[in-house]
Amino acid sequence: MANSPARSGDDASGAVAHVETEHVFEDLLETEGTLLVDFYAEWCGPCKMMAPIVEELAAEVDATVAKINVEELPPVAARYEVKSIPAFVVFEDGEETDRLVGMQEKSDLAAAIE
Repeated sequence: MANSPARSGDDASGAVAHVETEHVFEDLLETEGTLLVDFYAEWCGPCKMMAPIVEELAAEVDATVAKINVEELPPVAARYEVKSIPAFVVFEDGEETDRLVGMQEKSDLAAAIE
């Protein structure tokens, strides 16, 4: 999808996709085999501390890594019952397979998507 707000450049491999619309999120769910979604908020201290870890992970794994700001897309956060942030939800072929809440080690996030 050209000019998609979720993608930086033509190839998002190694980059975190910032999801700005429900449509883009649905597209990721439908098209990506393994998807790790980082639910966060700008004011969340632990979320800010996790940001560089999530960026590093995105550069090291084959899975798509996306971030969703819970204040910008509350319907998506509500649909997946995200009540605490940061929350990391893993999807395989559009279905939730794992969830981690709070500060996480990069190795634990990597293990969740393998």
